[in-house]
This record gives sequence, C-alpha cells and structure tokens, in this order.
Amino acid sequence: MESRQNWPVSSLSLLLLFNLLFIILVNSVSATDSSFTSVAAYTPPDSYLIDCGSPQDTKLDDGRTFKSDSASRSYLETNEEVQTSVDSISVKAFSVSSSALPLFRSARILTAVSKYTFYITRPGWHWVRFYFHPLPHPVYNLTSAVFSVTTDEFVLLHDFFVKDSSALVFKEYLFNVSSDRFSLLFKPKERSFAFINAIEVVSAPDGLISDSASTVPQGGTLNGLFQHAFEVCYRLNVGGPTITPLNDTLSRTWLPDTPYNVFPQGAQNASIIPSAVKYQQSGATPYIAPNWVYATADEMAESETLQPNFNLTWQMNVDPGFSYLIRMHFCDVVSQALNDLYFNVYINSMMSVSCLDLSSINNALSTAYYTDFVLNASSIRNGSVRVQVGPASGVQSGISNAILNGLEVIKISNSVRSLDGLFGFDGSGGGRRTMKIAAGVGLAMSVTAMLVLAIVCIRWQQRPQDWEKGNSFSSWHLPLRSRQSFFLNSKSSSRTSSIFGSRKSRNTGYSSYFSNQGLGRYFSFSELQNATQNFDEKAVIGVGGFGKVYLGVFEDGTKMAIKRGNPGSEQGINEFQTEIQMLSKLRHRHLVSLVGFSDEQSEMILVYEYMANGPLRDHIYGSKKKPLSWKQRLEICIGAARALPREQVNLAEWAMQCRRKGVLDKIIDPHIAASINEESLKTYVEAAEKCLAEHGVDRPGMGDVLWNLEYALQLQETSSQTQTDLPGDKNTSDHIIAFEKPTGRVRGEDTGVSAGDDSQVTVTSPLFSQIGNFQGSNQQVARTLLQICFQDSETYNQKLQLACGKFLGEMM
Repeated sequence: MESRQNWPVSSLSLLLLFNLLFIILVNSVSATDSSFTSVAAYTPPDSYLIDCGSPQDTKLDDGRTFKSDSASRSYLETNEEVQTSVDSISVKAFSVSSSALPLFRSARILTAVSKYTFYITRPGWHWVRFYFHPLPHPVYNLTSAVFSVTTDEFVLLHDFFVKDSSALVFKEYLFNVSSDRFSLLFKPKERSFAFINAIEVVSAPDGLISDSASTVPQGGTLNGLFQHAFEVCYRLNVGGPTITPLNDTLSRTWLPDTPYNVFPQGAQNASIIPSAVKYQQSGATPYIAPNWVYATADEMAESETLQPNFNLTWQMNVDPGFSYLIRMHFCDVVSQALNDLYFNVYINSMMSVSCLDLSSINNALSTAYYTDFVLNASSIRNGSVRVQVGPASGVQSGISNAILNGLEVIKISNSVRSLDGLFGFDGSGGGRRTMKIAAGVGLAMSVTAMLVLAIVCIRWQQRPQDWEKGNSFSSWHLPLRSRQSFFLNSKSSSRTSSIFGSRKSRNTGYSSYFSNQGLGRYFSFSELQNATQNFDEKAVIGVGGFGKVYLGVFEDGTKMAIKRGNPGSEQGINEFQTEIQMLSKLRHRHLVSLVGFSDEQSEMILVYEYMANGPLRDHIYGSKKKPLSWKQRLEICIGAARALPREQVNLAEWAMQCRRKGVLDKIIDPHIAASINEESLKTYVEAAEKCLAEHGVDRPGMGDVLWNLEYALQLQETSSQTQTDLPGDKNTSDHIIAFEKPTGRVRGEDTGVSAGDDSQVTVTSPLFSQIGNFQGSNQQVARTLLQICFQDSETYNQKLQLACGKFLGEMM
C-alpha cells in the first residue's frame, strides 16, 4: 500500500527527469549547428556597483542596483567622511545613457589619499567604470579638484579635473585581473582633493579581448595584449540609435555615430530586425556586441558628386602617444545575394582590409562579424583616428557599396603602464627619456635645416633667367626633381610645390612638357579662385568624398565644374593623380571631359566640362525635372553601349527575375510606363536577356545588340507617330523602315564571327549616321540597358553617370 502511494511521485520524478534529458539533448544538438541567434544573459561572478555619496541604494532603469555609500563603506579606506548630493541635475547634453543620470546626483569627496579594495572571486577580465560630475558643496569647489587614480599596476588618470560644472564624465576601462584583490587608489594633487560619483568593478567574459591583433598597415601582428590595460574611448552604434545597458548583456552603452561622420551626405541607414541577426560559433557573439548593433549600418548613399567611389568616413579625436585597438563590427544587411558586396577598409588612410567579402567569411547574410586592428602610436596623425570604408576596385562582380555596423576605439596602455601620460603608477616615467629624444630630434632638425638652406642657396645661384615669370615653385627650386619629373613616388614626398614640377612655357603661359603628354590645361590657383568667387559656398553644385564641386565662370564666360580636393588627404593624392592620368587619355563625346587641373599651394583641383542639365540620375529618379521619354532612354543606352572605356557595371539580375515572374511592368519607371510601346519594350528586354546568357556561344554579337536597340527605337518612334497621325491604329508594322540586320561579320574581313564573340563590329543604320567602330562586352551592355531604362535606384551605378553625362547634355 505504501509503495502504491509513492508511485505517482516516482512517475512524476521520472517524467521530470525525461524532460530534463530531452532539453539537454536538444540543446546539445543545437550547439552543433553552425549558427545561433542568442546566448544566455551574462551573470558576472564579481559585481561591485557603488553610488558614492548616496544615502540610499539607487536602482537604474536597466535593472541594476547601485549600493548606497554607507552599504559599501567597507570597501573604502579614507580618513574623512565628506559627501554631497542633490535632488536633480541639469545638463544640456551628455555622452552617457540617460538611464545612468541618477548616478551623478551624489558624490564622495576624498580630501587625502584614499583606496577602494575589492575581493575578486574569479580572476580574469573586469570592467572598471567611473562617473564624474562636479556637484555643488558649501566648502569644496569640485571644479577645482585635481587628482590621479591608479590601480596596483596601471595609471588610469593623471592630474585629472572637470572644469565644467555641467559636464558628465564617464570613464570605462578593461583589465585582466590576475590576483584575488583589486585596488583603486585616489591621490589628490598637493593642496587639492578628489571626488567620485559612482564606481563599477564588474567581471567580463573570457574571449572579450584576444591576446594578439593585426597591425596597421597590413602584414604585422602584435602579441601580448593580455599584459595591457584598456580604456574605451568610443563605442558607436553605426547607423542606429543609442543602445543602453538594458539591451546589452554586458551593460555597455553604444552611442550614435552621427557626431563623428565626416561625410553624412554620402551615408544612409540600413537595418533589419535585431532577431534576424545570426551569430556563428567561431565568430562574434552577443558578448562582443549585441544584435542591436549588427542590425543597423551605414551604407553608401546617392551623393551629389562626380566621384562615384567615395568613402564613408568617421573621425574621432584621441590622445597622441598611445596605440589604439580599433574594433569594427560588420553584418551584411544590404545584399540580396552572396558574394555581392566587396569593399575596402582603411585606418588613417592606410589599407587595413582589401576586398572584404563578408559572405565568403560567414557563408551567409545578416551574420555578425568583427575584426580587430592595432594602430601604432606613430601612425596617429593630427591627434585623430580616421576609419573609412569604400568600394573595392577591380572586382568582377558585386555592387558598388560599403557598410559599417559598429565601431570601437580603445586606448592601449603605454610602456610605463599608463593610460594617461608618461608617468607610471609608482611615479616612474618616460620624462627623462622623452627629453633625450626631443633633444635628438631637435638636433637632427637643425642639421637638416642647414643642409636644406645650403642646397637652396646653391640652386639660387643656378636659377634660370626667366624664373620670375613662373606662378608656382618651378623644378629648378627642387633639387630632388628633374624638369621631366612626373607624379610623386611616395606619399611622404613634399607637396609644398606643384607635384608635377615645372608648369609654364614662354609662348602660351601653359604647361609645355605636360601639355605634350596630354594631361590637359594647367590652371593657376588664382584663376580658379576668381572663377568661383574665392570658392564661395553658393557656387557649390555637388559634394563628394574627394571634395566639393563648384560652378566656375571664367572671364570669357565659359562655365566649368571645378572639383576641389580636401586638403591634407593622403588618399586624395592617389585619387588626384589617377584621375588625371586616366581621364586625360579618354576623349569621347559621351564622356564628361577633364579640361585640366591645378596643384598649387598644396591644393588638388580638377576642372571638368560643366553639364548644365545635371547628372543623369536627376532625370530618372526622384527629381522635379521632366522625366526622360522612352526614346531618349533608348538613345542614351545606345550611346552608353558605344562609350563604356571595358570595366563592368552592375549585373541587373533582379530585372531578369522579374521578367521570368511576369512582373516586369513593376520595375518600369512609372513616369513613362504608359508611353512605352509594348513591342519596343519586348524587343529591348529580349536583347538584354540574350546578352546575359551563361555561355558565350549563346550570346549575340555586339552588332546584333545595336541592331535590336535601333529596332526597338524605330518601333517606339513609329508607335508615337501612329498615335499622332492615325488615331486608334495600333498596328505599327506597316510604318517600320526596313534595314539590314548585321550578319555577324567584321567589316572588311572574310572571317566569320560567332554569335558569342565580343569582337569589334561596325553596323550601319539609316537612323544613326555616326556609328563608328566600338569594342566592349555585350554582357556589360546588357547590365547598362537594364539599369538605364528601369527604376533601379538602389543598385544604380554612378559610373554610368560619367559615361552618359555628356551624351545627355547634348541631347537635352
């Protein structure tokens, strides 16, 4: 009887055990999957949260509770009890999460050397976070407090102060604690005092920081990062809003990137729902960054620029003399297919990653990925870190785009184990060594100056008789260049003088040697100043990554588009040189021509033909201008087919998918959909589709492509004429002018050309009297066709704007 009474309990126990085993089994199977979407919330073994000076515990909106000053008094060794608090604070702006504002309403004042000591249950990575706000006090003026803060091994703050009474200062550090105790020593400067509003000492998960990271530029690796301390300077949620500790399992705050975006006109937000972000076991985890970071990004936008391949750029001020860990977070939330997005990553104008393809790393879209780089202190320029992403050049497929989801800039402790200055925690430092280095550098500079002065004097004696006629430094003034010099051989070469050497000739006043090289006219800087009214902002007609574009009007009334590069950009020098080299050799009536350039006074200026009708994009997408007719678009396509110098443009696979689904009408520009002749559209799309055949033998020759385009144009023209002259007559076949379809042979040769050849072909048509020889890939022509005449604003390639710009200008 007793055993029967216990039977239900035993059965229940077995059932619970079975369920438990089932859950474990399911979890173990799930763990073998290549990706997972979340991990359990992190519970830190050590968690010391202190609201210094507060009379009671403080609970934040993110769920954390900070102990009152009295409840945490056992952690502090000090000789005097001084606190201050207010009911509320008033600040205009703050760089911390709003949920942390209650922590700034009280403070403990430390009038002498004081120490907080915390017991560590599990050694390893630990966060240390400080909150500072100079509250009012009847005796102590907290804005005059100057003090230092150290640990047992590192200097965190040296002669620190907060002069602005409305400022909220948040400091965040990361340490690899190796002992069972951790101390924070507050040391006021002589005849001063210290203060602190709140303190956090909290465990961080293993794997948050690796012991090694790639160095910038590419090629090196820095080991031994575990031996350093770190200070988080910037943690940005690129393309998204503030992320509070409530949405980060490590209680981190991620701020928007907007204040640091150098070129916001070129960026646009992209996002997915956070739950769609995937994590792989061997890559990023929610501990590295929450899915809210990976769910948003900045991508390239349609900018008002003649330079299509600009870079997205973020710039942040940092302390010189320190190396920095740069952590970038990526998640492809913009691509529709794998291997469609390739881009480069730069740090301080140095290549960090070339042709980054996220899908090849993760083998999936919307998957979190991060990468770390160490930027050496010697590479810090102008006290700032500059991070850029931009399209990769020379890639055979993919869209012209680049993205960034998150960015962290983290200071690394220096050789004296300090994160603030050159003095270590024991008072030792690199001051004497620094003085020796400075003395050596000063001596070297003095010797160099003397040598340069001697060389200039010698060259002055050898100056040409007509030197006064020059309007810039000429090559006789530069002993390291010959008169036949060309582009700079290295980025470090001086740009004080013209980077092209001698300019003017005696006869024309323009470049003699370089004009013979076909580099175009050389403009003086004063000419361009006058033409743009000293580069008046009212004359700006476009903005790009390279710089601003101005409308210039010269004395004879000629209008030019003048593109002025951003000063001091090392990457800009390369773009400047490349553009002159390439565009000066390209002359075609369908290309916007490079007229000339100027590089006086360290300027980089390019002068183009001015196209009064604006870029082609404005006539196709979202503009108040009258939309282009179907006939005009066909003529642009034909011109582009002849004009495009073999670089491929974007593959419009989306258009072919819509055709196969029978919904092609949904991607036609609604402004002209009603005016397109059905037979003309059918001929047009069939030509494009044939060009995209997988095998070359199945693709038509270039002559066939042009024939079909001209036939489509004739169908459209005839249809328009019929509607005008013969109302109600829908049959256009009687009005078509017959003309010969090309046979696939090259004019003047007897050798046949197969349908799949991309050979040079000449076609004659009564509709176009100026059809010359041309070369190109019919696949690239197909991509161009589908991008020009359909409403594809997201994948529209800006290179087409350059190829068709002049053609449009002449036609309108």
